[in-house]
Amino acid sequence: MTRIILSIGVTLTVLVAVASAFTGPTAFLSSQRTTAGSCVAAPQMSAAPDATATLAEPTLNVDPKLRNIAVIAHVDHGKTTLVDALLRQSNVFRDDAQASEAGERVMDNEDQERERGITILAKNLAVMRNGIKVNIMDTPGHADFGGEVERVLNMADGVLLLVDSVEGPKPQTRFVLDKALKKGMRALVVVNKIDRPSARPDFVVDKVFDLFCELGATDEQTDFRVVYASGLEGKAGDEPDALADDMGPLFDAIIDGIDPPIIETSEPVALQALISNIDYDPFKGKMGIARITNGSVKSGQAVSLVHPDKETKKGRLAGLYLFDNLGKKEVEEANAGEIIMFAGLENVEIGDTLVTNENAGQGAAEPLPPIAVEQPTVRMTIGVNKSPLAGKEGKFLTSRMIRDRLFKELDRNVALQVAETESADRYEVSGRGQLHLTVLIETMRREGFELEVGPPSVIYKQNEETGTMEEPWESLEVRVPEEYVGGCVDLLNQRKGELQDMGLEDGDVGMTVIKYLVPTRGMLGLRSALLTATRGTAIIDSVFDSYRPRIVGDILCRDKGSLLAFADGPCTTFGLEGAQDRGKLFLTAGEDVYKGMIV
Repeated sequence: MTRIILSIGVTLTVLVAVASAFTGPTAFLSSQRTTAGSCVAAPQMSAAPDATATLAEPTLNVDPKLRNIAVIAHVDHGKTTLVDALLRQSNVFRDDAQASEAGERVMDNEDQERERGITILAKNLAVMRNGIKVNIMDTPGHADFGGEVERVLNMADGVLLLVDSVEGPKPQTRFVLDKALKKGMRALVVVNKIDRPSARPDFVVDKVFDLFCELGATDEQTDFRVVYASGLEGKAGDEPDALADDMGPLFDAIIDGIDPPIIETSEPVALQALISNIDYDPFKGKMGIARITNGSVKSGQAVSLVHPDKETKKGRLAGLYLFDNLGKKEVEEANAGEIIMFAGLENVEIGDTLVTNENAGQGAAEPLPPIAVEQPTVRMTIGVNKSPLAGKEGKFLTSRMIRDRLFKELDRNVALQVAETESADRYEVSGRGQLHLTVLIETMRREGFELEVGPPSVIYKQNEETGTMEEPWESLEVRVPEEYVGGCVDLLNQRKGELQDMGLEDGDVGMTVIKYLVPTRGMLGLRSALLTATRGTAIIDSVFDSYRPRIVGDILCRDKGSLLAFADGPCTTFGLEGAQDRGKLFLTAGEDVYKGMIV
């Protein structure tokens, strides 16, 4: 598949600015990269800089034995399965027995991740390939956990963009790719699930190229390399119909297509490492995870944690580690470009910059810009359980325990916000979406907390220029069989949605794609309503779009009420039998209820 790239070169001279345009067609195959190898030049600009300024730039170095990559994609496009295949073919496991014991989706090691089938937390690992160390960061694909992706990108030099061979780019694909392109990263496109019978790789690659152009990618970024893979089968290749027996072509593409770390200096006094993640060890306590941008660091070294808006925190490293396969190994020294984990600083926070404190910090580097993430759009209240059944199941009941747990969550969950309310036993928690808050509540419940949870509501904000109140809107994409299109459109119109596009899906007979802009208020409870209206056949994807003027009035989110218990005591079979025709029940016979409790 050949594309024509139109490039415009502009040459500046001292006396006369001469603009010369050339339209020589530069043809390239999307599955081949013409500029393979490490690249240390700055991203292509529209005009050449002044010659004197070029001479003044510092000399940049690269570490050819290291690659730092983040795996990004839409939810359920196979990121974790692909990373599993890379792990199994990198001699991470001792033998087949150990690999079998590890099971599938090794990186999804949290209970909720395995139950829900999604990645919730970003994770690090490292593998060796032909003497080159590859640091891999597995990221969530759901839009509600976009904060994980935003901070992990600070540790990467390039990204593996996974795209389903049938579905192509989806809303979350656009979100994560936009973040990577704005950081000037190169992307290696992996068309995954190529073994699916309905795979259409040419169509998908064309859609990916269009997405790059829509997001304003540079000519260098749009000249991406494409690898076709099946993470489930552990195969990859440069052509969709010529896959190798292993993931070798993907490893080679990572080494050739992802730039090595660019290092300004390796002098110890120039140490700069932005803290992008936090981990906990039962023996070593709180541990920071960071990528060394410049300089080097040693175990036991005196260091400081600096932040533009916070006080400087000083200490000494009690341990220094590098990622090694699925775990970590202790080292005495680490250099620029490496991703490290360190212990000894209990007050480390995400967004701090690790700098040297040798010689009382004389000549230490300036802090790096802190991590900026998208603001939350949905909030709810979490407080003490005051129902008549309080204290019968959980072990953490008081407001102080709940408060400490919520503020502790802020150490790792950078997209979350917690605020005090007028009530001493209730707290306002804001997140990126319903699932973001749901996962937190379920985690706390499993830890033994008893909670009273309020209904979700959206976060309004005032436009500083116009003074009008605005509310968040989401971009919604629904794939549904043709016979259910009418019901979906009716539901979305009731929730004040605006139709953007609708039509038959290419290559998938009988399926229609509906694209809407819907207020986040209207998205509350919409997923279950759509699944009910389509008998479970709808495939629903959404991502935050923008803030727009608030719609006057309420949006009807429910057309049915709730079933309530009318007395205290245990549920009886007779009572449940009479109520089951009126709605869905989540109680069984013998369970205790109180008057007014939703059953």
